[in-house]
Amino acid sequence: MGMLRNVPRTVRLLAFGAFLNGVVSFTFVYLFVYLTGPRELTVPQAGVIAGIGGVGLVAGNFTGGWFGDHYGHRRMLLAGALVSGAALVTLPVLPIAAMYAVLPLAQYAAGVVRAANSALVAVSVPEGGRRQSFAVMRAGGNAGFTVGPPLGALIAAHFSYGLLFVVDGLGTLLFAVYASKVLPARGTVHTRPARNPDAPGLLRELRARPAVPVLLAAILCVDLVYRQQYSTLPVFLADHGRGTQFYGWLLAINGGVILCLELPVTHALRRRAPLSIVGAGLLLVGLGFAVLIPGAGALFAVTMMASVTAGEILYKTTATAYVADQAPAHAQGRFQSLYAGASISGQVLAPPLGGALYATAPELLWPACALLAGGAGLAVLAARRLRGPGAKTVRGPVRDASAAQAPPVRQTRSG
Repeated sequence: MGMLRNVPRTVRLLAFGAFLNGVVSFTFVYLFVYLTGPRELTVPQAGVIAGIGGVGLVAGNFTGGWFGDHYGHRRMLLAGALVSGAALVTLPVLPIAAMYAVLPLAQYAAGVVRAANSALVAVSVPEGGRRQSFAVMRAGGNAGFTVGPPLGALIAAHFSYGLLFVVDGLGTLLFAVYASKVLPARGTVHTRPARNPDAPGLLRELRARPAVPVLLAAILCVDLVYRQQYSTLPVFLADHGRGTQFYGWLLAINGGVILCLELPVTHALRRRAPLSIVGAGLLLVGLGFAVLIPGAGALFAVTMMASVTAGEILYKTTATAYVADQAPAHAQGRFQSLYAGASISGQVLAPPLGGALYATAPELLWPACALLAGGAGLAVLAARRLRGPGAKTVRGPVRDASAAQAPPVRQTRSG
């Protein structure tokens, strides 16, 4: 397939690993139900445990790249998967008090894995050819997550919610074994990076690339808006007579369109200026939530989801690749960690902030979301004019990215 021609084998194997990991990553979809059901916790208690788990996930994303830059991204991927898998397996038998420590540890390690995955893609693909590779990774993860929640529901219905954690943990441990086999420890870009004590620090590198901090701030803002679809949106729809099934169909539109269109759209736009694409995507997210201002009719809701999905297709892969292309070699992991953390921050911030606004002034929620995402999009478009002394001009894709990649992965694959 033409659009996959420039995606190295390393990335395709990593994407398959992301699919396998996504299939079993369903426990946190049902975490709240498990805590308030079989564990018999109150809603506030469950909220605290789930909240600190989310903080652990965000912290792992923000810091995982630092560890990778210092100790090797492959090593951190394997360590994170082992710690996360082992912690998940033990959760069903732990006393409640222990869950306050073990759950955020599991989530922190999962965040490290996410950051390491992104960094491995970035160091495995030459500058200018990364958009399609990140799109393939997202396709693998999204496909796995499409399968995971229904599979988790079957396990919970026919066995128990506790078994979900065991299956997730064992699957994560198997992912670690898979990654150890397909990512050779020596002779590739996955080895421990050489340390350069004279290399500039992270803040100096960011100041040299002023568009990158603007992009990161914009992604943090838009993620706060984007993840309202998983928190306040279902409440809003229910308050206007739309049931759970309708909401499920909306999410199906999002997942189905992304799986079908993200790869071809990324391929078609691969030569376009990245910040222009990201800015347009953020504006579409804002437009989508603005559509809800008049009401919760079926046409409004479907139009909203279509616009948000189109925006997601444009901005997520392109922004990830742009940050990777701008990063200096010695700080690739830290740049990817900053993006990974910003891009998942809404998982912690969106429910409490959106919920509080919806409870006090529901008529202001969607205008606020539209303004925040729209402002983020305009800021990214304006950042196209920013040039620092170390800023790079992001080129189009190389003619054959696989020829330019680091030493090829042998029959032991790369994941």
